[in-house]
Amino acid sequence: MDQLTKAAWLIPLFPFAAFLLLTALGRSYRLAGVLIASIGSLASLVMSLLVFIERLGPNAVDYSGDSYKWIGLGEYTLKIGFEITNLNALMLVIVTVVSFLVNVYSAGYMKKDERITVFYGYVALFTFAMLGLVLSDNMLVFYIFWELVGVCSFLLVGFWYAKPAARAAAKKAFIVTRIGDAGLLLGIIVLFWYMPGHALDFSSIHNVFTEGQSGTITTTITTSIALLLFMGVIGKSGQFPLHVWLPDAMEGPTPISALIHAATMVAAGVFLLARTFDIFEASAAAMHTVAYFGGFTAIFAATVALAQNDIKRILAYSTISQLGYMVMAMGLGSMTGGIFHLFTHAFFKALLFLAAGSVIHAVHTQNIHEMGGLGSKMRITAWTFAIGALSLSGIPPFSGFWSKDAILASALNENPFLFAVGLAAAFCTALYMSRLFFIVFTGKSRLKQPAEVKESSKVMTIPLLVLAVISVGAGFIETPWNGWLGSWLTDGAEDVHASGAAIVASIAVGVLGIYVGWLMYGKGSIDRGAAGAKMPWLVHLLERQYYVNEFYDAVIVKTVRAVGKSLNAFDEYVIGGAVRLVGVTAGAGGRVLTRLNNGQTQTYGLTAIIGLIVIIAAIVGRRFW
Repeated sequence: MDQLTKAAWLIPLFPFAAFLLLTALGRSYRLAGVLIASIGSLASLVMSLLVFIERLGPNAVDYSGDSYKWIGLGEYTLKIGFEITNLNALMLVIVTVVSFLVNVYSAGYMKKDERITVFYGYVALFTFAMLGLVLSDNMLVFYIFWELVGVCSFLLVGFWYAKPAARAAAKKAFIVTRIGDAGLLLGIIVLFWYMPGHALDFSSIHNVFTEGQSGTITTTITTSIALLLFMGVIGKSGQFPLHVWLPDAMEGPTPISALIHAATMVAAGVFLLARTFDIFEASAAAMHTVAYFGGFTAIFAATVALAQNDIKRILAYSTISQLGYMVMAMGLGSMTGGIFHLFTHAFFKALLFLAAGSVIHAVHTQNIHEMGGLGSKMRITAWTFAIGALSLSGIPPFSGFWSKDAILASALNENPFLFAVGLAAAFCTALYMSRLFFIVFTGKSRLKQPAEVKESSKVMTIPLLVLAVISVGAGFIETPWNGWLGSWLTDGAEDVHASGAAIVASIAVGVLGIYVGWLMYGKGSIDRGAAGAKMPWLVHLLERQYYVNEFYDAVIVKTVRAVGKSLNAFDEYVIGGAVRLVGVTAGAGGRVLTRLNNGQTQTYGLTAIIGLIVIIAAIVGRRFW
């Protein structure tokens, strides 16, 4: 076994060491903080690339590192270790590449922030948690890192906690994802209960659900486990109906939007699907549920993005839509398609978010209608954003085309209805991205201070150029005539579908979406307000995101608050009132006794006479009771 693979456990320790060091140094070491975090991220990147290269060898086999006894309960022992497979080796590269580039980019974007060292500490902790999640060899350790990723997301979304919107977004993200995480925890508990020997390691799960080593796990139980695990996917990967946290999470710094909400954290749900894919494959009902949830999420979010005016919110709904594509691919049985799109999406969506951050950094607004004409002033940002937009829109030869085509080909082969849904979402994607590009980078400037706009510094534009290059070339690892990725990921177990019809249809809807967008927002030959004039209700519906937030507020939030206020009132007036009554009664009794015990003989005599009368009355009165 290759030595680097055996040492892969060091990969998450580099950013963790950076986090500890930054926490110890404090906020005053601004430049040192940037360097420490960036070096830790670079070290993880280099080692991840070396491990990935080793996995490309012809004799590479899955490796489970030395396990250590963690929990012992009677005869049961839970061990903790790490595992290296082709899947998590690829995921290590995705996380570390984006993390390192975000670290470099943030040196410029967060330069003037007083808490930049704290920011880098949080990013380092998140990177550690994400890498720990990827390397986990059993479900319980996976869950622990899964929750740590959620905590880091809370810290980073609410980083600018002085803003009420940022505080609200952080709480919303934390609470909404907890709903999905509760389902994931229940799924792990049920899995633990029914697995032979209560094993939770991924190797045992694979053996049980693919080789039929268990006679106790029925189809019904398998479906229940899969759907509970899928709840975690819905929460973390922003699937409908738990998608509402992700657009609001754009209140965090833009580099965090690129790192967490485009490339890594939200992809953790798709990675969970891939890690437990054997469980889902064992249940046709679960696979259908996953596929239709993903397809609905893809078209739902794509239509919402058409009517948004905040540049980051458009990209956020785009992320939800693309995650829907990945989940749909998994449900259709194409793990290769889902992971391939996760791989390409990580780079071109990180590129789009960082380019959007470059724009925001220059113009100090996120409203696209307050921009315009930026292409001539910010050429690098404009060109790299265009590459990311074309990749997202599925235009060849950019990487997004190849991965989206793999999903559409699988859908055409397995479910023509979802193929049509995927095409509709692809058209909407091309349309809203062309709308975004033409409004922001072409036409006349609508800025209040256009003369002050200039290209971002090199520390911000170099990561854009690197991601742009990757966004162009990454798709060629899996093409209709070269199925290398699918064969490498699944060891030849999955048949990757190639379809000329899917390729033609994918290109056609992408080009059509861009052409319509150019006619409306570039050339101006189609009135932008025509749809709003004819169907104002539809435009308003999309602007309000189908009123999902309002529905939750009216049905769930207000109901929970009403119940909470009722319980608080019961506690305050009934429970608290009873306690206060006891206290008041005791105090009053004490005061009465204090007055009676005043040292005056006549008072004691009167008290004795009254007591005697009461006793006599009680004895005599018993005859009449």
